Amino acid sequence: MPRYHTTSNGNVPFTAEEETARDTEEAAWTAGADDRAAADARQERNNLLAATDWTAMADAPTQATAMTTYRQALRDITSQSGWPTTINWPTAP
Repeated sequence: MPRYHTTSNGNVPFTAEEETARDTEEAAWTAGADDRAAADARQERNNLLAATDWTAMADAPTQATAMTTYRQALRDITSQSGWPTTINWPTAP
């Protein structure tokens, strides 16, 4: 399907070179999908870890074992088999 530039004089079809350049751009975007998903997931993981940083302090409540397990599970999400498109997020205690 041909692509067009929209101009004040109407639609102008892409040249062969423009079609090739656009195809290359779209292929690069598609190839980077997993990288973008991984970056988003890491950011979410980092936010969840930051929200529980206080539990890693020496004077944290005694529930620290459950929280330690949760925090380790967050750190381990990158080793899940579906990473980065399918993530089984751990449940906070």
